[in-house]
Amino acid sequence: MNNIINDIRETARQLLAEGKVDVVIGYGKGSLPLKATPCFVHSAEDVDSLIWDETCENNLANYARTPGKKAIVAKGCDSRALAVLLQENQLVREDLYIIGVSCHGVIDSRKIEAEVGEILEGTVAEGKVSVKGMAGDKEYLFTDVKDAACQTCRYPNPVMFDVKLGDAVAEAKDAPEFADVIAFESKSDSERQEYFKEQMSKCIRCYACRNACPMCYCQECFVDCNSPRWLTGGVDRAENLFFQSGRVLHLAGRCVECGACSRACPQGVDIRALNRKMAKDVYVMYNHEAGISEEGKPALNEYSAEDPEQFLVKE
Repeated sequence: MNNIINDIRETARQLLAEGKVDVVIGYGKGSLPLKATPCFVHSAEDVDSLIWDETCENNLANYARTPGKKAIVAKGCDSRALAVLLQENQLVREDLYIIGVSCHGVIDSRKIEAEVGEILEGTVAEGKVSVKGMAGDKEYLFTDVKDAACQTCRYPNPVMFDVKLGDAVAEAKDAPEFADVIAFESKSDSERQEYFKEQMSKCIRCYACRNACPMCYCQECFVDCNSPRWLTGGVDRAENLFFQSGRVLHLAGRCVECGACSRACPQGVDIRALNRKMAKDVYVMYNHEAGISEEGKPALNEYSAEDPEQFLVKE
């Protein structure tokens, strides 16, 4: 891991010293244990603030639309988000230098906090996560506290890059299984309804999920519109579901399943259940996975005569 950190810093130092970029967007040590934070380095003298480990959870593609030439440290999901943004003409490729880094996954600190309470100290080393919490100390295998999005990740290596650092991680070659979605689909209508009632009752509509998502770049979100007015200003379970469902529909064929929305949610709402269902439907209907190549197009932006159209036919 130290070799990758040194390589990231040296790459950043060279890019900034040679004036090839105005800023390097990477990760720095956060103010909380086991939490990295986005880090914006503007000079070669400050590159030692950059880090890389299993706490680097943010999708940095969320910051790529800033003006000027920038380098960005990109995991597999970050690079997929960059690919979608390029497909949607939100980025200029010549202004972007991608420092690709393979990723073994990031820590789900909520799993740890559920057992040890507030995390006071934490370290990651040799596949183990050691923590000191308000309710006690514990050591975990990293694989046991890996974020849910990372457990189903099919692209741990960057799909596009200008320089690739570190060794590649083994990728799944088979078609996505969506076992979690299929299991949820097998529940009855009433069971699914009750689940989402419970989840949406927790939502406070802070829009942290929207703000963390690289694909939510509209200058005005539909929920902020006054004419027409889609939602009231209060917090209501039905309106919460309307917002989340609308957001998922807007992400159809565009969501890269990075899990940033779920990790950003202060209430622990299972936003991922809706996103995964949409990802499955898009894959089944269009054989499409978002952002797996720079040349592709989002599924709903491309028409093919072979697209299934059963929904147009009345049985």
